[in-house]
Amino acid sequence: MEFDQIVNGIPLIFVVMGLVELAKAFGLSGKVLTAASFAIGLALGVLYQISVEVPVGFGGWFGAAVFGLALGLVASKVYDAIRSAAVK
Repeated sequence: MEFDQIVNGIPLIFVVMGLVELAKAFGLSGKVLTAASFAIGLALGVLYQISVEVPVGFGGWFGAAVFGLALGLVASKVYDAIRSAAVK
């Protein structure tokens, strides 16, 4: 799965990461921040898939949901990896 989706010139993964950072600035942390990351990724991923082509049937919607969850997971783990590398 590739995460090179661009929306109006902005990589979608960066939008998810930025929104997760915003949630963190509002005081979210730990498991709640991880859940927020998944929710943000799910919402933006599904919306992106709809903008490309409206999913048809269970398979299409399931694929859109999995894409969104993966987007949130990748965004949260990329952030963790960058933070870990910066600390060392």
